[in-house]
Amino acid sequence: MKSSPPLPRLSAPAELIDTHCHLDMDAYAQDLDAVIDSAHTHGVKRIITIGIDVPSSEAAVQLTRNYSNIYATVGIHPHDAQTATTEALERLSELAEHEKVVGFGEIGLDYFKNYAPHEVQIQAFTRQLELAKELALPVVIHDRDAHEDTLRLLKAAGPFAHRGVMHCFSGDSELARKTLDLGFYISIPGVATFANAQLLREVIAAVELNALLVETDGPFLAPVPFRGKRNEPKLMLYTAQMIAEIKNISLEEVAAATTANAVNLFNLPETIDD
Repeated sequence: MKSSPPLPRLSAPAELIDTHCHLDMDAYAQDLDAVIDSAHTHGVKRIITIGIDVPSSEAAVQLTRNYSNIYATVGIHPHDAQTATTEALERLSELAEHEKVVGFGEIGLDYFKNYAPHEVQIQAFTRQLELAKELALPVVIHDRDAHEDTLRLLKAAGPFAHRGVMHCFSGDSELARKTLDLGFYISIPGVATFANAQLLREVIAAVELNALLVETDGPFLAPVPFRGKRNEPKLMLYTAQMIAEIKNISLEEVAAATTANAVNLFNLPETIDD
């Protein structure tokens, strides 16, 4: 039986920040402490857990109270766009007042699953973009098979003084350029390690390191060699190593740059106490 390659080793004091994980999901319910501890041991020192509806946003904020190295975002995912009522948005505004809420999202458009009609998604997205600007928070954007409308709505709602990130980037180099023109970052998931992800690897090669973030999107999209299994923050080291190989630099250089980018975008402390 072929063994998996060892987890890349990140030399101290370098650290990574998982900028997009769903720690409140059931996949982590039985061993969350161990997942967070293991991430920290392997150099993924901070994690941003992402809200996708009101209950998960509430859970994300609660996690920031329980763990010193966890931060949160709040928002309503396009899959649940029909729940973006006035009352729900008011609740998100209340949650956003917490000091460890660092972004607004995951919001956007998803024309692949189509769990909500396009018109409903567009309305929810637009209202949340306006709210994010009012709250002075960076936006975390979900864009799946909806590149044209996503860019159109972002341009219409912009400019964004607090910028944003195109989470789990799935476009080509042209979309990357348009994303950068908005002043946004591009976030690289474990998909970059997949055999069929040549387009994403071309984007990584083309985009300057100072515009990249790294994420797991855990528990989804585990990188090779764990594709198809539960993703968790420490596995982000495989993704970061792929970026390093594409750019012909060290893992530590990727960590330093992407951590600085995350600190800048999400207004995080420069360092944390171990």
